[in-house]
Amino acid sequence: MKIGIEGQRLYRKRKHGMDMVALELINELQKLDKKNEYVVFIKPDVDNHVFQQTANFKFVELGGGPYPTWEQFALPKAARREGCDILHCTSNTAPLNPGIPLVITLHDIIYMESISILKKGGTWYQKFGNMYRRFVVPRVMKKSDKIITVSEFEKNRIREFFSIPADDDRLVAVYNGVSEHFRKIDDRKELDRVKELYHLPDRFLFFLGNTDPKKNTKGALKAFSEYLKNTEDDMYLVMLDYEQNELEKILTEIGDKELINRIILTGYVINTDLPAIYNLCKVFLYPSLRESFGIPMLEAMRCGAPVITSNTACMPEVSGGAACLINPFKPEEITAGIEKILSDKTYRNELIEKGFHQSAKFSWKNMAKKVLTLYETVYSKHY
Repeated sequence: MKIGIEGQRLYRKRKHGMDMVALELINELQKLDKKNEYVVFIKPDVDNHVFQQTANFKFVELGGGPYPTWEQFALPKAARREGCDILHCTSNTAPLNPGIPLVITLHDIIYMESISILKKGGTWYQKFGNMYRRFVVPRVMKKSDKIITVSEFEKNRIREFFSIPADDDRLVAVYNGVSEHFRKIDDRKELDRVKELYHLPDRFLFFLGNTDPKKNTKGALKAFSEYLKNTEDDMYLVMLDYEQNELEKILTEIGDKELINRIILTGYVINTDLPAIYNLCKVFLYPSLRESFGIPMLEAMRCGAPVITSNTACMPEVSGGAACLINPFKPEEITAGIEKILSDKTYRNELIEKGFHQSAKFSWKNMAKKVLTLYETVYSKHY
């Protein structure tokens, strides 16, 4: 069996959610499967030494213009040229005419939803990507042999949205994992190195905000603002990969421009430095309006950070009773969660202990095993 895997963005320097999932899948398949052949198709970029070379894995740098033309034309043509029996597209979209059996990972269908809060804001790039997916996904789903998603919540959401019959076994939930380098760090030198590199204060909350409306950046900032009004705590908020001009706009909207003096913008943080930041923070904030899985929750838990997250979407399922659950539409509940964790040592320690146990249930190895089984099922159906 020869399996083609779409990894379009895996050589880019700044990798995010879906990129990391594909990266971990390929790494684990390299360890797990020595029998089948694999061809990974990647657009040329600077980080082209990210994979170990193994005998049954071929990494093909494939040009072809912007993402839509790369995916719709260059990718299926290359997969057929390489003699692939299956093509696995890992990032929410796929070619409309692959010409070979297709597996798609549909992390979520947020871009298909008409919820008004998710239509406001976001960059033009994000809006174009959503329009492209809205056109492509309903069509490629009909042609897919397997549709992988990442939680039971998202599986049910996809089934309901697209009216997929209950007996249609093409739709499968396969949980994501947590990378092994996310762990409790006792090495003070490593913690100090990261603290100095990103100019981190002694006491801070950690928030992975971005311009995507679903991340609820405005709600998190309102909650932090209210927390500071209620206390004399010398607390800061650390935010990753966020532009100052975008932050200033939101602070103007919430009526607290001075809050910028209590916020540290780190810029982009490489994945291997994230564990130290989780270890150093007092609370990890993840009050998203909508997620399909939420890997950062588990990363934080594995590093010993107490987590505040939402009582909606997949968050209760994935956090498994090991987080402080709040209504993300009510910033005052986020504030109350911060206050409780920082003032109640017993509660804080309970969350940390439960977090270690919950995060241990998820591994990339288990994910890769399940995906490999799906490849074998698709192959046996066609060949």
